[in-house]
Parts: sequence; C-alpha cells; structure tokens
Amino acid sequence: MTDLKFEQKRSLSRLEAADQLTALAAALRKGGETELELTPGTLSLRIPDDLHSEMEIEIDNGEIELEIELKWPTTPKRNEPPTKPARKSPTTSTTKTKTKTTKRSPTKKP
Repeated sequence: MTDLKFEQKRSLSRLEAADQLTALAAALRKGGETELELTPGTLSLRIPDDLHSEMEIEIDNGEIELEIELKWPTTPKRNEPPTKPARKSPTTSTTKTKTKTTKRSPTKKP
C-alpha cells in the first residue's frame, strides 16, 4: 500500500519544464528537510545524502520518453544521524524549573 502518491500530468513549455527541474535540483542540493514548490501547493521532504537513481530513455512511435526516478527511504538509516531542519519555524517554548523546598524546624527563642 502506498503511503502517499502525487502524480501530475500536464503540458509544459520547455522553459516551464526547465524551471521545474531547477526547483527540484535546488531541493536536492539543499537536502535535509526541504520544501518543493508544486503547482497545487508545497511538498515538504526529507532528502538524505545518498539516493538511488534510475534514468530511462525510450524512443517509440516517434516520441521520446525520458524518465528520471529518485528513491530513498522514508526514515534515516540507523548509522545516519537525523538531518537538522532546513529552517526553524517560530515556536514558543516554555522552560520548567524545579524548585526544591527544604523543610526547616522552628528555632527556639532563648
């Protein structure tokens, strides 16, 4: 079963296709926790340092099909430290302080 699937099919100009690949390249270069701008919205991804890639070029019936596939696990490997977030979102943090109360016995007045 697929956890999430996003598929987009549309006609693009050559420049729009280049812009889309440039945005993907920037996200890959940045790595770690990153965001990829897509037409309907933004996709947040964790991109590790090592990926598996596959490129397929097929010429058939007067068309050229170019497929570029990148794969990586959804969770870091055990020996790979988790990547730090690319940018911090404003959050409010609270600090709890423990106060130790010492019970004192009353002193006698002379």
